[in-house]
Amino acid sequence: MNVTSSVPTAEMRSTNHNDGSPSLAVGWMAALSGGVLLLHLLLSGRYGYFRDELYFLDCGRRLAWGYVDMAPMIALFARIALLLGGSLHTLRAMAGLGGAGIVAVTMLIAWRLGGDRYAQALAGLCAAIVPEYLGTGSLFTMNVFEKWFWMGCVYVLIRIIQTGNSRLWIWFGVIAGLGIMNKHSTLFFGAAVAVAIVLTPLRRELLKPWVWIGGAIAMLIFLPNVIWQVQHHFPTLEDLHNVSTSGKNVVLGPVAFALEQVFMMHPITFPVWMAGLWFFFAGQGTRYRALGWIYVTLLVIMIVLHGKDYYLSPAYPMLLAGGAVAIEGWLSRSPATSGKLWPKAAIAAVIAVCGAIIAPLALPLLSPENYVAYEGFLHVKPSKTEVNHNGPLPQFLGDQFGWPELTAEVAGIYNALPPEEREQTAILTGNYGEAGAIDMFGPKYGLPTALSGHQNHYYWGTMGFTGSNLITLQYGPRYLGEICTSVEKVGDHHHPWGMAEENHAIYLCRGLKKPLAEIWEDQKNWN
Repeated sequence: MNVTSSVPTAEMRSTNHNDGSPSLAVGWMAALSGGVLLLHLLLSGRYGYFRDELYFLDCGRRLAWGYVDMAPMIALFARIALLLGGSLHTLRAMAGLGGAGIVAVTMLIAWRLGGDRYAQALAGLCAAIVPEYLGTGSLFTMNVFEKWFWMGCVYVLIRIIQTGNSRLWIWFGVIAGLGIMNKHSTLFFGAAVAVAIVLTPLRRELLKPWVWIGGAIAMLIFLPNVIWQVQHHFPTLEDLHNVSTSGKNVVLGPVAFALEQVFMMHPITFPVWMAGLWFFFAGQGTRYRALGWIYVTLLVIMIVLHGKDYYLSPAYPMLLAGGAVAIEGWLSRSPATSGKLWPKAAIAAVIAVCGAIIAPLALPLLSPENYVAYEGFLHVKPSKTEVNHNGPLPQFLGDQFGWPELTAEVAGIYNALPPEEREQTAILTGNYGEAGAIDMFGPKYGLPTALSGHQNHYYWGTMGFTGSNLITLQYGPRYLGEICTSVEKVGDHHHPWGMAEENHAIYLCRGLKKPLAEIWEDQKNWN
């Protein structure tokens, strides 16, 4: 007789919460997720609007079922933010809630996997110090909410495994459908789940109607965006093709991609999420092997498709949760550590200290000058995901500088024109960040709504502009000389902490040879 067979394992405890099984560590969840939220709120006005946030606000002013380069949900969130005032603090509060939610859902998964209070707290602590999660939780983008949707699906999947209640696939479908409407990469997550179903005992679910009903619900929720794509001739696919052929993104080989996962998630958490993989494939959590296959499938997909390193980040909360449960089990079974507090405290303390050391590289805790100095002190520099993102700060921080100053410079040029000439002048920008900046900060200077051919701005067109003059950003004198009778350099924007691409000349184009509407197709820039 196996004497260990009578000892409840993590997976056994997780199925029976009325028989001495772990309770949810509500206090630790409130402390860890609340601490993350408080941190983001305190830093919400430290720098400025991020480039993409300005674009999302423009999209929120023009709600639609689709956009060239993204799914529509972030625009809906932006509209809500606008209704609340649209301030930087409002946007960052919403993002901070997303960051806190990542910690909470990680702990919930650890609990459902059978983790006691220590495992839940350890999983939450790991999620709280991950640099990628700290960074995305400080910015209003779809990336922070993506973790919610992926892990919400994982939570439901765990409950399906535990309870055998196939009707839960309905909720899986709802969450997955909303996830796709938040970010199209959820389709890859869905494909990974399909592979996991086929490779594990979950395949029996394919003989029942509920998994198919759940899939149909997800597709039904996604349908409005599909219809929009069809009506607009699949602009998102065109945009993705342009990105892949332009060499815009940094392409990583398999080994480099794997190494970036370690640094992205913080090296100190590497043993934890690797323990999570072991837990699912070989440890006490083999009942949940589907979760391991989901991760492995996504890893292969991202490597083959040359995805950016952070595209895999939404998959790690389940690995951190599984690893925390495994570590708790090892500590409780080892005679050297069983019943002792110090090993648990030591592990948590090391993770917390290492997290605090790297946190200033993921958050706007320091001034730009001190950030650069701290990078040098640690000899650590965050990697780039796009080839041309150059600047003294990493892109997610550098793109928070320079927008009010750029708008003020344009306003000075625009308002210096004679009144009759201002009426004939539009502002044409080269990218959505510049357009969003003009739209956000320009009204107080009396500036008109910006025009741009970049991404979804192209669809918004010339907005009835029939004048003959343009103030241009990111346009060169050669092209302007082809469409205008005269070209004058009227400004030279430079911000020491902004991205290099935003340090450029500003030109005044007078006397359009053709109406802007007739050459609008030339302005199209989907990349």
